[in-house]
Amino acid sequence: METPLATIIGDRSALSLKSAFGYTLVGDLLTHYPRRYATRGELTSISGIPLGEMATLVGEVVSVSKRTMKAKRGSVLEVVITDGTGLVTLTFFNQAWRANDLVAGARGIFAGKVGIYRSERQLTHPDYELFEASELSTERGEEWAKRPIPLYPATQKVASWQIAKAVGVILDVLEDVLDPVPEDIRVAEKLIPVTRAYELIHRPQEESEWQLARDTLRFHEAFVLQCALVQRRAIARSVQSVIRKPGALTQTLQGSLPFSFTDDQEKVNQDIRADLATGHPMNRLVQGEVGSGKTVVALMAMVTVAESGGQTAFLAPTEVLAWQHFRSLQATLGPALVSELKPTLLTGALSAADKKRALLLAASGASRIVVGTHALLSDTVQFADLGLVVIDEQHRFGVDQRDALRQKGTHPHVLVLTATPIPRTVAMTVFGDLDISTIRNLPQGRQPILTHVVALADQPGWYPRIWERLAEEVRLGRQGFVVAPAISPTAKEDDLDLAEDSEEGPSRPLATVLETLPMVQALPQCQGMKVAAVHGQMPAEEKDAVMQAFAAGEVDILVATTVIEVGIDVPNSTAMVILDANRFGVSQLHQLRGRVGRGAHAGVCLLVTHCEKDTPARARVDAVAGTLDGFELAKIDLELRSEGDVLGTRQSGRRSSLTLVRVTHDGELIDTAREYAEALIAKDSTLDSYPGIQADIHRRLDDRSAEFLDKN
Repeated sequence: METPLATIIGDRSALSLKSAFGYTLVGDLLTHYPRRYATRGELTSISGIPLGEMATLVGEVVSVSKRTMKAKRGSVLEVVITDGTGLVTLTFFNQAWRANDLVAGARGIFAGKVGIYRSERQLTHPDYELFEASELSTERGEEWAKRPIPLYPATQKVASWQIAKAVGVILDVLEDVLDPVPEDIRVAEKLIPVTRAYELIHRPQEESEWQLARDTLRFHEAFVLQCALVQRRAIARSVQSVIRKPGALTQTLQGSLPFSFTDDQEKVNQDIRADLATGHPMNRLVQGEVGSGKTVVALMAMVTVAESGGQTAFLAPTEVLAWQHFRSLQATLGPALVSELKPTLLTGALSAADKKRALLLAASGASRIVVGTHALLSDTVQFADLGLVVIDEQHRFGVDQRDALRQKGTHPHVLVLTATPIPRTVAMTVFGDLDISTIRNLPQGRQPILTHVVALADQPGWYPRIWERLAEEVRLGRQGFVVAPAISPTAKEDDLDLAEDSEEGPSRPLATVLETLPMVQALPQCQGMKVAAVHGQMPAEEKDAVMQAFAAGEVDILVATTVIEVGIDVPNSTAMVILDANRFGVSQLHQLRGRVGRGAHAGVCLLVTHCEKDTPARARVDAVAGTLDGFELAKIDLELRSEGDVLGTRQSGRRSSLTLVRVTHDGELIDTAREYAEALIAKDSTLDSYPGIQADIHRRLDDRSAEFLDKN
């Protein structure tokens, strides 16, 4: 599996595969599985394939003709094939010699980009491979006709049949591959040996063979990844950490709170207290809806760590959020605990004097809670006894950034907070080396949010009503947000954290903050109202001043980008208008919506879109309008997009190691693999007795990916 491809298939083919897919080893190509299977008797429809896309067809030549080009010298060979639903033309320029092979009745696989000429679909200079005539003359003709043909994910330069040929060369010389699944598990799960599985998934003789191979290899993926995660979890638990137990300070905080914890919050408190008392580093993910009370749970942990002189570094993704967390923590702690713990804010926007003071408080241990942004990661920031790292919205930080903060202490406890709910199977797959706590119940008194899709493609006349509805809330003494996906018309979409598929084409410009602000100010409905804007390119002081004014009620309507997505808590805000809502992901829309309805009055959220019905982007918007359950939306989000982003591949720098497993559908398989992995690691935490697993972990998770999991 670690053999260089070039030594088996030759330099030229190996270079093509490296250029097209990044493959360099035998194992890379063997795990490039067919996307589907055709049969030689099957005629695949081309009618539904959009123009400009690659198509792979199993077809039969109907006619062959040659004509002289009128505008230039040379000839055109036109070969008409049938794909079962009609005819498609293969066009070759100055290659009349191909008529020797492409004769009427010849059958084969044809691959190329779908174009159009004189209203007819055509493939120009397609790659093809004809079926051997000898195959047709054998007595096993019926068996031949039913034999599956693997069709691979291909590119314009490397066709499916070329991949199949290269895989065939490897299979012909492949020796027994070390099986990662122990024999007792293989027997219990009715799996076939891994070498046989590779043979059958690439060269099946019948449908049942590739299905059996796929089931075996799917189990391998789930099992090996779970072994890697469980092993790292076991290693983490073997490290010694300072025991932290609640005492008088923790009791003082809990007794001063003007509310009681929900059952979910109390359960998470118990989980965290148990972790802090084990003597091993806590690695816990706390997930919960916007406003479910994750931060106060984290504060309980911070105060518990402070009981023994330990410090907490609370890492927030933005300046605005860091300021808000700092003020919120101070208000919750109360004067006595603030005096005792001396919470400190450290951000890049501080003056030199304030920054020097914050650094001194952190380094001396006088401040036992340090809230900050990326500034906390600086080499100049030191702690006397960093006992706890709290990370808000983990996905906003790179792996190296998170690890840099953790390295400032000696095996500190780690608590990760996220308001983006994660389906259980995803959590097991991505965060399998973290303990996971969930806060589902919202605190009492939280108001409902009415969400409506304003589909301007269907009802353009609804546009004025959007602003009238916003103004109604303001006239009642409340406040509202208007969210736009871009800052200015010159903003590059590549720099925006937006969903990729707009289905609107390039002709419709995005709504922007800098254009929406004067428009809202000029609306008749909004006359006399104070309208301001905030976005990520503003200086931190100006941005914070606007947010403070909004929180104080001095601004009625705030026009913003997704800078308000997390952490903005203004109980008086009840209305939100999201322009070009289809340009945001499901979780983003849900997070934004959570900024309203946080006080005594119900919220309203208007999702404005120009998208037509039955498009993926419109499906996202409709899904958010259909439910307030973030966990249900997380499942929908996962079904609407690939696992690639979910599995952290953007941060790890490589494609997902999951090729066959789908976390949306394979929850039971992941459960089973997890149970086997836990039992195995309990017997042999180093996996030295299982060289097959070690080899597969090394192959699937290269050094960078292993480091990614380790730091996570």
